[in-house]
Amino acid sequence: DMDERVIAGVCSGIAHYVNTEAKWIRIAALLSLFLGGAGLLIYAILWIIMPKAKSRIERMEMKGEPANLQGFQKNLDEELLAVKQGLAIASKHTGSIFGQIGIFIGEFFEWLGRFISGTGKVIFKVIAGFIVLFGVLFLLSLIISFAAFQGFWDSSVYEYFPFSIVDESNRGIILFSAFIVFFVPVLALVLFSVRVAFNKQAINKTLSFALLIIWLVGVAMAGYHAAKISSEFKQHAELTQTSDLKLNKTYVIDIDRSKYFSKEDSIKYRIDANERRQIVTDDFENGPFIMPNNIRIDIEKSATGATRLTQKYESQGKTFQSALQNAQNIDYRYALKDSTIVFNPRFQLRKGTIWRNQEVRLRLEIPVGTKVILKEDTYRYLNNYGTWECGDIENDKNDYSNWIMTEDGLKCIAQLKEEAVKNKKLRKELIDLEFLQKDRTADSIYQDSVSNRINEVKEQLGIDKD
Repeated sequence: DMDERVIAGVCSGIAHYVNTEAKWIRIAALLSLFLGGAGLLIYAILWIIMPKAKSRIERMEMKGEPANLQGFQKNLDEELLAVKQGLAIASKHTGSIFGQIGIFIGEFFEWLGRFISGTGKVIFKVIAGFIVLFGVLFLLSLIISFAAFQGFWDSSVYEYFPFSIVDESNRGIILFSAFIVFFVPVLALVLFSVRVAFNKQAINKTLSFALLIIWLVGVAMAGYHAAKISSEFKQHAELTQTSDLKLNKTYVIDIDRSKYFSKEDSIKYRIDANERRQIVTDDFENGPFIMPNNIRIDIEKSATGATRLTQKYESQGKTFQSALQNAQNIDYRYALKDSTIVFNPRFQLRKGTIWRNQEVRLRLEIPVGTKVILKEDTYRYLNNYGTWECGDIENDKNDYSNWIMTEDGLKCIAQLKEEAVKNKKLRKELIDLEFLQKDRTADSIYQDSVSNRINEVKEQLGIDKD
């Protein structure tokens, strides 16, 4: 019986065949499980051999009903009655469940209404009061920030990134747009909180509509200028300059962090020209000199045997021409005195030039065998070389490191010395091991261990194991 089955319908089918209730057959089947599991085996066999009553005729034959017109009518009436009873029971349970849910929802909203009209009203007023307090403080901070960015206190804020990407002619309108975008929503929240906290209408509909229009205009203006600025980073251009340097056996690479000012800069930063001993240095910390204009230095092996410095200036712009012009407006200087090369840690942009992702990449090519002394601060700008990794016992202050150009690139001399000492010990060990390997009186286990160690030493020395 596939309609009233619990597992496979075996017990229900037998019940129909013997004209009894299925529960008694199921109880008997459960009891048979305690007879050594015979009931389970019998159930499995019957599951396999008993035909399934799928069609109406098969179900009638299973119940012992005649397969004629009266039998069909009786079977159909029984099925319809069973369906009606099932629907009635389901409707009763469903109605009961939904009724309980409806009662719960009604009671919840009734409680919520009492809470809002009582204790909740006090809580909402307290929350609204805090929103008003912090909102007013935030609005004051916005006003102060807007005044600061307008240069009323300190105009040097425009030297910080990302403010440095804004054109000076558009700074005012961009700042005002950004101010409106943040100020109006916070003001609206504060006014709404005032109404909740004090039950007073702080603003009429006309003023509310005017604030909405002002905010939309601010959003439109801010979006327009943001899109305009982003379009000025579309194209990329680079400019390369190559200079041959005097050939020396040793070069000293240093970084000069002194800051040199023009007359306008001296007035701007209030530097007295009469105080000739004043030196302003870039300390790499927060300050008016922090801009994304660091340089990067690569030291590579020279393919021609000459010492050469390549300066590559890169920039972006709205068009290739503007990007190239921005690259040409980079002002970078280095100093060469005898065998000392002093690099400036930052480049400058010529007056009127806006930051458009300008970069300076330096490539110093030196011949193989040339020694290089790297001063302490150079590690900040070197690619792939860390001066702290090259410690020298003779240099107690650790303010420089000695390097040499090899066929494999720039190598630390101290590390090469350590490797030389290590290789010397390994070669001596290899000689001793090869002598022991010739001893034919030693057992095979000892000979195998000696051979394995020889292979390890050769591998460390880079010698073929053959």
